[in-house]
Amino acid sequence: MFAKTDYEALEKSLRALIRDIPYETANLANASALLWDSLPEINWAGFYKLRGDKLILGPFQGKPACIVIPLGRGVCGRAAEEEKTQRVENVHTFPGHIACDGASNSEVVIPLYRGTALWGVLDIDSPRFSRFSPEDQQGLERFAAALSEALPEMDG
Repeated sequence: MFAKTDYEALEKSLRALIRDIPYETANLANASALLWDSLPEINWAGFYKLRGDKLILGPFQGKPACIVIPLGRGVCGRAAEEEKTQRVENVHTFPGHIACDGASNSEVVIPLYRGTALWGVLDIDSPRFSRFSPEDQQGLERFAAALSEALPEMDG
């Protein structure tokens, strides 16, 4: 087992990184790097941006990833379509799972908003089954909310 993540400190770090910085790509890159550096036992952390009826790969940390994900497909597509966090203990049993990295075994995907409109999703994968607890989900949802608050102020 690993030490619990201090999600309050993680959110504060994010807010400090993006405060008064209007550059979407730079902020998303730093946010994914912050997650990558702070969360143990993950193998991918990044963003997919909604464009029409597809999610398009954005800044991330990890191995190369799927570039286009249709709404409703895989964990990311389902989270975007339902506008609801998806926390999956075993991605191999998730209907329609898209295996961008065969080493991923669990995943959490959180919708992001620009104002009230869906902007895209935050996606985090782990090679460990059942990596993400309800507490992780809540902490990451607060992280995503802080990022969503700043999206209207960013270019993009």
